[in-house]
Amino acid sequence: MTRLVTQGALADLISQWLPAQRWFAGSGSRVRQVEITSDVQLAAGDPQLRHLIVDVGVSEDRVSYQVLVGLRAELPPDLAAARIGSMPDGMTAYDGTADPELTTVLLRRIAAQRSVGPLRFGTEPGAVIDDGAPGRTLPALASNTSVVFGEAAILKLLRRPFAGHHPDLEVPAALARNGSKLVAAPLGWIQLQGSGHPALLAILSVFFPHSADGWSLATANLRVAGEHGLEPEPDFSGEARLLGEATARLHTELAAAFGTSVLSPFALTDLIDVMATQLTQAIRVVPQLCEHEAAIRACYAALASPGIEVAAQRIHGDYHLAQVLGTDGGWIVLDFEGEPSVPLARRRAFAPALRDVAGMLRSFDYAARHEALRHPEDQRLAEVAGEWTSRCQDAFCSGYAQILGSDPSTSAQLGSRSPLLRALILQKAVYEAVYEARHRPDWLPIPLAAIAEATR
Repeated sequence: MTRLVTQGALADLISQWLPAQRWFAGSGSRVRQVEITSDVQLAAGDPQLRHLIVDVGVSEDRVSYQVLVGLRAELPPDLAAARIGSMPDGMTAYDGTADPELTTVLLRRIAAQRSVGPLRFGTEPGAVIDDGAPGRTLPALASNTSVVFGEAAILKLLRRPFAGHHPDLEVPAALARNGSKLVAAPLGWIQLQGSGHPALLAILSVFFPHSADGWSLATANLRVAGEHGLEPEPDFSGEARLLGEATARLHTELAAAFGTSVLSPFALTDLIDVMATQLTQAIRVVPQLCEHEAAIRACYAALASPGIEVAAQRIHGDYHLAQVLGTDGGWIVLDFEGEPSVPLARRRAFAPALRDVAGMLRSFDYAARHEALRHPEDQRLAEVAGEWTSRCQDAFCSGYAQILGSDPSTSAQLGSRSPLLRALILQKAVYEAVYEARHRPDWLPIPLAAIAEATR
């Protein structure tokens, strides 16, 4: 069987398999066409591992995805859920990231810096990698796929690769080299070398085995609060304050590593225009936003008031409770990738640090409303949710101010509620409304309720 025929059969199978994947950006859309643009064999025999880059046509767009295909004559029962389909030669194709025998191939190539074809495998200076550690693939909860090796390393496979300097490697690597304890230090990486800039495919980083993400910790605390109230414990505001301190330190470290600037009047106007355009587009998806359109636009327009000066720097860019880990040593910040659908240049651009603050403040509110929405019968939870949110938001801002000397929730120029923070919070909530309408309609009441309260 020729390679061309094999590729054609694989492309057909992948076109049917892709829409059901959690990391697929088409939201269940019908795939028009799949073209394999890169095909590298990383392991021969049975099982076989093929590394593919596929260009996918959905609606009017074309998006590239990274797919690791395993091939076996007989698929074991524990890999049945990873099945892609049957090949003409009788082999079964499946998602290779679910197979520990195949993910170990990636780990060993990184440790040995063994490249093949256009794929480049490398390590960070001084990195110690146990290439014999067993791998286990984490549940698909995000736009990427992660594999934990032993208790020391985690490999994050970027399902949508982009050519250019990738912030999810660039930022943690720069901070770790400067001695930061706030990030998971990179250990190695995989890149695809093309005619221009290489595209980052995967990052191997330090893993924190005894940890939990902030969303899980916050929602668990909320459930206890619903049972017992907020006094004297289990109030989450202590952790929120520490997270505020960690966030301020992160912004300080980012400024030291990458510099700072001040938005020009033209850049500030562009920021306002982007917010307004996003709102216009959002209303087409979520008509319920029409009710609050005038108030939201007035909030955005307030940024043009005289005396508002906006500092800018590198930021996280997609900051919320699920992007931080609670560990024995304090909070660790993860996932500097940003929104995968946004071009890399925009994700790497300077922006107001308050955008991260706004994201985390929204996340506290989201956690509380989410738990109340999940348990409508729990009257105690509904009563404490709002107060829980206020305490956590105030504590977060207080912790942030403890490090940087100024409360992000107020404007130093105007001595009142920060118009920039308020605008950024509303912008984030509008984005959330669009996301939920497209992906989780049952969650749409969460951002809509927040917007209604903020625009009264």
